Amino acid sequence: MSPRLPAVDPARLAQWCEEHLGSPAASEIFRSGYLSAVIGLRLADSRAVVVKVRPDSPRVAACVEVQRRLFESGYPCPEPLTGATAFGDGVATAEAYVPGGALLPSAGRSAWAFAGAFARLLVVHDWDSITADSEAVLAGFAAALYSTVSVKQLATVEETQRFLVAYRDARGRELSADELERSWAAGVWTRAYDARYQHAVGQPVLSLTESAARERLHRAGIG
Repeated sequence: MSPRLPAVDPARLAQWCEEHLGSPAASEIFRSGYLSAVIGLRLADSRAVVVKVRPDSPRVAACVEVQRRLFESGYPCPEPLTGATAFGDGVATAEAYVPGGALLPSAGRSAWAFAGAFARLLVVHDWDSITADSEAVLAGFAAALYSTVSVKQLATVEETQRFLVAYRDARGRELSADELERSWAAGVWTRAYDARYQHAVGQPVLSLTESAARERLHRAGIG
C-alpha cells in the first residue's frame, strides 16, 4: 500500500460508525485503498458497509451527492449511507457493501471488455474521481488508464488504440477525427499528471515515457 494511505484507528472507526450509522463496527471484512482507506465492515446490527477515510476536500461532499442522485435514479452503484463527515484530520463516508462480481479479463480481449463496460456505465474509476466532460475526453481517460496485465502496468499506445476501437463498436457509432484527437489529448494529459507526481516524490516515472508521450501527442494532433 502507498505510504499516503490514511491510518485508521479501529476504536475511532467503531465510534464513528455508531455515531453516523447507528451501530458500531463488529468485525472487518476487508481493508484496501490507495489515497483513501477503504474498509469493509460488519456492524453490530449485522449490516455490511464500506467506510472510506481520506484527506478532507470540498469535492468529497459533491462526489457523494452525485453518487446519491445516481443511485436514486437506478444507476448500478452502492447506496451512500452518510454524507462526508469529519474523521480525525480527514473525512469519512459510508456506503452499502455490494459483494460479488468478477474482475474483467487482463489479457486477450480485455480492451473489448473494459470498453464495453465503460460504454454501458460511463464510469472510469471510483466516486472520488467524479468529473463532467465530453464523451471524447472521458473515453480518452479510460483508454489511457485501464490496465491490461496488472494495476501497475497501464495500457500501451497500441492497447489505448484497441480500447478506442472497442468503444466505437460498443457505442455503435464512429468518433469524429476531432473527437479522436481530444481522446488522445485527454489520455496524454492524465498520464503526464501521474508522471509529474512520480517524479516529484522520487519514484520511477512509469506513467509516461518520452517515446510514448511523443506518439500520443502525435495522435492528438499536437506536434
